[in-house]
Amino acid sequence: MYQTEQDPEDRLQTEDRESAINAAARAVRLDTLIHERVRLGILSALATADRLSFIELRDALGVTDGNLSVHARKLEDAGYLECQKKFDRRIPRTEYRLSTRGRAAFASYLFQLESVIRTSRHG
Repeated sequence: MYQTEQDPEDRLQTEDRESAINAAARAVRLDTLIHERVRLGILSALATADRLSFIELRDALGVTDGNLSVHARKLEDAGYLECQKKFDRRIPRTEYRLSTRGRAAFASYLFQLESVIRTSRHG
């Protein structure tokens, strides 16, 4: 048997399907540690500032002390955040900054997310 030429419309549908599959594959490769809402907020805030205090992050994200502590600790344990604790006139002050590894992971996350968005919009 010989092969018939594929209808252009069928070819477009096949390309659309392949594009959707590729977008889905990129989406599932997103860093799940970063993808959680609070952790994404922490990294986003720190990407634009050299360092932020615990209170600044808590207030910017609108989360509780406990919630911020848990999520910041996960990012710190992964090596994405650096935490510095000090005292300012006997008042404890905790500051966070993105580590080199955290900055690279965040940049990679954004690149992958942008790729998914581009593919989804332009199909």
